[in-house]
Amino acid sequence: MPDFIIQNVHLDYLIRLTASLICGLCFGIERKLRQHSVGIRTLILICMSSCLLSILSVYMASEFNVKGDPTRIAAGVITGIGFLGAGAIFHYGLNIRGLTTAAIIFTDASVGIACGANLYVPAALVMIFSILTLAIISRVEKKLFPAEKRKNLLLTIANKDYDENYLRETLKSCGFIIHDMDIRYSYEEKRTRLTISVHAPDSLNTNDLTEKLSKFRGIKEVVLTDN
Repeated sequence: MPDFIIQNVHLDYLIRLTASLICGLCFGIERKLRQHSVGIRTLILICMSSCLLSILSVYMASEFNVKGDPTRIAAGVITGIGFLGAGAIFHYGLNIRGLTTAAIIFTDASVGIACGANLYVPAALVMIFSILTLAIISRVEKKLFPAEKRKNLLLTIANKDYDENYLRETLKSCGFIIHDMDIRYSYEEKRTRLTISVHAPDSLNTNDLTEKLSKFRGIKEVVLTDN
């Protein structure tokens, strides 16, 4: 850092807090572009407050000559952020959402602490690597693992004789990955009900699915749910 910045402590604090604001802003924009609930204001406030607590930790250690570990405030920040991140994780039907957002909240706080400790290079590197990871790796994941969402496919068939191999091939051609299949046959109604647990791709073409299943002999009903 230049000497005139080091000598002017308030300017130094301004730079640290501004750096944390920019980092929180970048994380917030990334989350909003992906339409997640944790947004720009939340991540800016987390990053800046973490930066402020880091400044406070360093200031108390140097000015008041405190005994003990001066990094306890930073450790407390991480503990508190862990609870906040856990609140971003929730079940949505069969799927779990918010894991990446929780990780971003944790990273956001860590970057804020680094800015508060005047560690701009590590903070900048973490920001760059995090944004690249969120932007690039997600695309790679979708190409390598297109079937991500967990769903239940409910099929009602008018008889108990059906071509299971054709059914599996049909679902596979639509991008489904089959995990489990439960079969229930009603002797009174003379109908078979299949509950198939699958992973479905994000780009699922439901019209294509229903058209292919309509050619399945005896099919009466098709229901695709997240529950």
